[in-house]
Amino acid sequence: MKSSIRIGIIGSGGIARAHAKAYKKIPGVEIVAIADVVPGKAEQFIADQEIQGAAAFEDHNRLLELDLDGVSVCTPNVAHHRASIDALHAGKHVLVEKPLAVTLQQGVEMVQASKQTGKMLSVGFQPRYDPNMVAIKELVQSGKLGKIYYVETGGGRRRGMPGGTFIKKELAGAGAMADIGCYSLDMALNALGYPKPLTVSAVTSNYFGTNPKYHKEAASFEVEDFGAAFIRLEGDITLQFKISWAMHMDTLGASYFLGTDAGLKVTAPYNGSPWNGVWDGGVGSITMYHDEIGRHVETNIPVLQHQVDRFFEKVNDFVQAIREDRPAPIPAEQILFNQAIIDGILRSSEIGKEVDIIISEF
Repeated sequence: MKSSIRIGIIGSGGIARAHAKAYKKIPGVEIVAIADVVPGKAEQFIADQEIQGAAAFEDHNRLLELDLDGVSVCTPNVAHHRASIDALHAGKHVLVEKPLAVTLQQGVEMVQASKQTGKMLSVGFQPRYDPNMVAIKELVQSGKLGKIYYVETGGGRRRGMPGGTFIKKELAGAGAMADIGCYSLDMALNALGYPKPLTVSAVTSNYFGTNPKYHKEAASFEVEDFGAAFIRLEGDITLQFKISWAMHMDTLGASYFLGTDAGLKVTAPYNGSPWNGVWDGGVGSITMYHDEIGRHVETNIPVLQHQVDRFFEKVNDFVQAIREDRPAPIPAEQILFNQAIIDGILRSSEIGKEVDIIISEF
């Protein structure tokens, strides 16, 4: 077991600050270097985050020449692919922020690189560390619902559109799908055991993002702010999915798992904020619907009130996996199916009909 862990961070934006903060809390972890393509930005990050002795680079390959155990990839989405593959081939374990990549093929190549090098590739889905999310998965996997045949998930913000790199297609690849939709998909797919997606029929739009009434960067808004999809999964499971960055509605509703013996209804936390209502945070309520002695019964599953720092737990789990030489906590092989659905949604919306999901062997 390794006692001392040396870490590099590629990218120095907002999410990198959260990674640095988490690493600094873990005993025996040293942040050795930061890389960012913008001149001077890595140096400024090191100063702002008070990371003693760290080196700064503009080229991430220079960072990868150092003796490092792991790397956090915190770049804009478009750079996840290259930075992760380079890090894996340099012999580093990788924690890449979500979404896995911009395209399905990029995701496949990243997984292939992990397999080829024997280095883990873990993906940043911190909601999994919420104790209530863990309980949802345990309930779904317990068999109490019987055969699960239909799942509905997604969420929406009344107003919650980011700007900058999030709305540039060449940098983000997708909008609401890649930003918050991937969380909704992971909540459902992880609970189900990540069945393989087979087909997708979808629509997307960006009526709000491209309207200057609702977005100050409307003229440069290039991605979707809404999407809805009908997805067929392996195991004869139907998945209904919807997501929105902005809408004239408070919520797109709860998530549902319908089984032959019982159903599970899960709501996202909502406190009236226009940014609430999506699965990037905690859980509002969990209710199981079933029959007992011929009567309809509703069982409220208590939602745990906790102080778990989900983001810290994500980063810490990555570090402990390095120390203990165990597999990736959130393996990219799973998240590849998540990426495949997003890829299918965008393709289906573009051509206006259902598409097959075909994932290359890895």
